[in-house]
Amino acid sequence: MHSKDTAPSAQPTDSLNQLDVRARKVVEHITHRRHISRNIIQDLDRAQSTFGERAADAVAGFGGSWKFVILFVVTMLLWVSANVLLLAWQGHTFDPYPFILLNLVLSMLAAIQAPVILMAQNRQADKDRAHSAHDYEVNLKAELEIMMLHDKIDQLQNNQWNELIALQREQLHLLTSIVDQRNSPQQPS
Repeated sequence: MHSKDTAPSAQPTDSLNQLDVRARKVVEHITHRRHISRNIIQDLDRAQSTFGERAADAVAGFGGSWKFVILFVVTMLLWVSANVLLLAWQGHTFDPYPFILLNLVLSMLAAIQAPVILMAQNRQADKDRAHSAHDYEVNLKAELEIMMLHDKIDQLQNNQWNELIALQREQLHLLTSIVDQRNSPQQPS
């Protein structure tokens, strides 16, 4: 009885089992001559995202935009200006200096916005990992395909060299026979 190491049919299977899941997927695509590249963004978009995930993406998208920064600066300026004008005209304000109510609003905004942005960043990190894994698979398949093409070109080159050597042997044989005919004494007719 053959052991696993000596059985010729077991060697390719053992080699395949030693590969990780992504490499096996690439090998399967190569053996079945299928494309491995796909639009990963569409695949990720098709995955059902929850309302919270979509909201986190929207908040992070708005919170990280110039529109938010400009709106934030304008709101701050309006708040401070309104308090200064109210103090000048009426002698009292709704949020006296040092603007404790404004600090409370800003703290609550930061307390809510920070974890939401972190959730969106985690989703983006997951998307980036999916992109990296897909890029690895595509690059691995391309590398293997290039290696196979090199092997085919090497085989073609070897075949051409063998044909050329066979032709040269044939030519040498013909030349030798011509030289032998010339050097051999001619018999009178």
